[in-house]
Amino acid sequence: MAPAIAKPLLSDLVAQSGQVPSSHIRPVGDRPDLDNVDHESGAGIPLIDLEQLDGPDRHKVVEAIGSACETDGFFMVKNHGIPKEVVEGMLIVAREFFHMPESERLKCYSDDPKKAIRLSTSFNVRTEKVSNWRDFLRLHCFPLESFIDQWPSNPPSFRSALNENVYLSINTRTLKKSRREVVGTYSTEARKLALRLLEAISESLGLEKGHMVSAMGRQAQHMAVNYYPPCPQPELTYGLPGHKDPNAITLLLQDGVSGLQVQRNGRWVAVNPVPDALVINIGDQVQALSNDRYKSVLHRVIVNSESERISVPTFYCPSPDAVIAPANALVDDDHSLAYRPFTYQAYYDAFWNMGLESASCLDRFRPNKQVD
Repeated sequence: MAPAIAKPLLSDLVAQSGQVPSSHIRPVGDRPDLDNVDHESGAGIPLIDLEQLDGPDRHKVVEAIGSACETDGFFMVKNHGIPKEVVEGMLIVAREFFHMPESERLKCYSDDPKKAIRLSTSFNVRTEKVSNWRDFLRLHCFPLESFIDQWPSNPPSFRSALNENVYLSINTRTLKKSRREVVGTYSTEARKLALRLLEAISESLGLEKGHMVSAMGRQAQHMAVNYYPPCPQPELTYGLPGHKDPNAITLLLQDGVSGLQVQRNGRWVAVNPVPDALVINIGDQVQALSNDRYKSVLHRVIVNSESERISVPTFYCPSPDAVIAPANALVDDDHSLAYRPFTYQAYYDAFWNMGLESASCLDRFRPNKQVD
């Protein structure tokens, strides 16, 4: 009898075995400790209304964003400007993709992290010792015209009109577009929001409005369409372990299932989804550009035994050749230079090589330190 072929995707492996494989079981001292999590709503991250971000009360919104970046590193936004039907369309596309037959999904599979468009599992299957409870589709999406033709063409609805049931359930004209158009529209709207937030963050630091955006060079953007299947024993594994984002700013779209947790004062705090709100967090590049005034924060994803979870983080990044260095105006007698100049490519290579075994690799770019 021929040996069983290993399933490269978690969702198919689970369907075959119905249990947590040993490859995904964390050592005893490195498990989620799900009983020691703060689920109280009052402990959550700030919720900021962006309705006046371009209005007469802009300074109040900018101040709220600056305060959240300084104290939490995470915040939610409502009235963010991305149309509701575009948000709902993105989640529909994500779910339909991961519900395709295995043979169709595997046409996009690759474990090569250098590929701009790929389906994979965990985080970096080439280097990690324990796998994470996640499959993901990585889509680079800026400049959009450079990547959209490489996006998946299946299911057929990814590129053709939605069926009538979807029209009725969403009740929107936008979703009558092809799947690529729906995802492309979401990525374009997410970019607009990222730029508005980066301008507000610059202003909150007393810098010119365009400082952060300018410092990022030509810029880049990609998204991870994450799929977390139900887990028979969620206490044994992570969707993603504690980590900090390597990019500048992340915009997270979640379905209605909880999973994101943020570390605050040494304790994990659940960030439960809020209808029509997006979760925003600053990444390591904003920490560097702000000369440590604002901090990138540890966060993780836990899984559950009851339902699947879909999330779509959009990562807005400097271009690979952009040179990242703290703003001169933020270096003074009270604040010494926190980081030596580095290219984003050098930083990202170091981050990827370290993987998620370490919370952050920013310390490797402190003055008088060198990347190995």
